Amino acid sequence: MTATLRISDLPAHLDTPVAVNGWVTTTRSSGKIGFVVIRDGSGYLQGVLGKKDVAPEVWVRFETLTQETCVRLEGAVRADARSPGGVELSVTDVAILGTSVDFPITPKEHGTAFLMEHRHLWLRSRRQVALMKVRHEIVQAIRDFFHERGFYLVDTPILTGAIGESAGTLFETEYFDLGKAYLAQTGQLYVESACAALGKVYCFGPTFRAEKSKTRRHLTEFWMVEPEVAFNDSDANMRLQEEFVSYIVARVLERRKPEMAELERDTKPLESVAPPFHRISYTDAIAKLQGLGSDIVWGKDLGAEDEAKLTEGLDRPLFVMNYPKEAKAFYMKENPADLRTVLCDDCLAPGIGEIIGGSQREDDHDLLLARIREQGLPEETYGWYLDLRKFGTFVHSGFGLGVERTVQWITGSPHIRETIAYPRMMYRLYP
Repeated sequence: MTATLRISDLPAHLDTPVAVNGWVTTTRSSGKIGFVVIRDGSGYLQGVLGKKDVAPEVWVRFETLTQETCVRLEGAVRADARSPGGVELSVTDVAILGTSVDFPITPKEHGTAFLMEHRHLWLRSRRQVALMKVRHEIVQAIRDFFHERGFYLVDTPILTGAIGESAGTLFETEYFDLGKAYLAQTGQLYVESACAALGKVYCFGPTFRAEKSKTRRHLTEFWMVEPEVAFNDSDANMRLQEEFVSYIVARVLERRKPEMAELERDTKPLESVAPPFHRISYTDAIAKLQGLGSDIVWGKDLGAEDEAKLTEGLDRPLFVMNYPKEAKAFYMKENPADLRTVLCDDCLAPGIGEIIGGSQREDDHDLLLARIREQGLPEETYGWYLDLRKFGTFVHSGFGLGVERTVQWITGSPHIRETIAYPRMMYRLYP
């Protein structure tokens, strides 16, 4: 039996008879020589066959091939520097495993609405395959970064009774006889409790925001990684973020060169991403924006346009630190240097804006309880969270990095909807 190999394995099998399964990307023929390019997920391969060199029925099958037909090619591997992967296949046999008639996504231009309706098929395109491979690399780099540094993964609930962020952006459902439950906006409150047990922890999973936003950087379901570290203050938290983001970027630059080239991403700006990142206080950022003609006033949260102005021309991300208390969540630690503000940071990536939100957490029981009451949150729901401040309270901090925004920044994608296989947006629940 001829060995069946993945395309990525072929360079190690030069001048060897092999079989390869995949899907047809393109075909062309001079009438005497045929060319077929297939994809199998690991790479792209060009097969070449001469009409006089193969059985008549093989040539007939080749001529019937259409876009996305599933095939099995047999032949010998030979080196060809011009071909994708550096090899091509001298085809001796073609078997059709699954036909494809009138594949709806053709090489012509299609509108975004059409492509999103056919997202399950659009994923097969070269650009989307490249995006998904870069996303995979980023996710694996995230896991490797924390594993190498002694963090423990803690899986936090998706159904929760506690509000982590704004009550106005919650998806809610009835939970048996216990009242309302919410799709988690964050796993942070739970990893805070876990870091008292394990020291350095993170959660990694889908999060949900019922935010009626139609911008190019918002999803209603997205993936977020949230580390939490015992005894880390706000400064240590930002140093961890610098190391983390730099590690991810370097990993993509090292291992995903072909995909970044396919995406036509200029990687030169990413080569400068290394600690230390730029830093500016929220108060100074407001002054800078006002100097640039913005009408923003102190106390307001920064919008996308503000973030773009602050990062314009920068060679690496920017930390905006110590926002007003009223603009941020109840759990953030008061800034002793300015009680109007909290010890927090947003990490802004040039060209995309916020990719991380982080803070030192309020570790004083009475101050935290006061903040919960100020925001009108149900005290009974946070009894367990307040316990962390009653039984061995400690300085701790953490952050949340949005995977899709990070993919969007690193790949230079114009819209966040391409950075996840099946995006969920305010106006999209299909496929």
